[in-house]
Amino acid sequence: MNQRASLVIRLVVLAFAVVVIQAAAVSQITLFGVSADLMPLVVMSVGLICGSMTGALLGFGAGLLVDMVFVQTLGVTSLLYILIGYWSGRIRELYDPAHALVPLAGGAAATAVAQVGMALIQILLGVDAPVSLLLLQQMFITVLINTLLALPVYAIVRRVLGASVPQDPRRRRRRAYTTGGLSPLQRSTERLGTLPHSTTR
Repeated sequence: MNQRASLVIRLVVLAFAVVVIQAAAVSQITLFGVSADLMPLVVMSVGLICGSMTGALLGFGAGLLVDMVFVQTLGVTSLLYILIGYWSGRIRELYDPAHALVPLAGGAAATAVAQVGMALIQILLGVDAPVSLLLLQQMFITVLINTLLALPVYAIVRRVLGASVPQDPRRRRRRAYTTGGLSPLQRSTERLGTLPHSTTR
């Protein structure tokens, strides 16, 4: 089995497993009246680990799965998760964040996008979901809980995907430099240094 097929299988299994865990266990555990929402954290983690296209595709599929399992308006969650997965991947591709706390900030941002986006879309669709202080409080607590869960969820997703994650060429070059390899500038300098000196008449 090649690396791409292995990655697809692992992502599908991961999405199904998270939805089952969310529906069967996590949604039954409440803190201050709200439950954690694992899927935005998983989509964010996949985007940071695998890139924008993989994050967006997982967001689309996971969103449809969530909408079907929880009997919601089909496609609404997909729209939000595509946004989360794509921009998490773009952060990885543009800035290559290596700090350990990046998943923490990403988890907070992903949850906020999911919560606020869902509320706005429901209002636009005419669903009876009045904006109140209680709703804002619940959204804030959900963001706070998910922020605390972001690091362990990110670690679990990275562990599940394992060696099937495509290697970023920039990271390979950077690892070579930091472990004793030569950068292109250093190689060109060495080549110039080995050229015979021209003689002047």
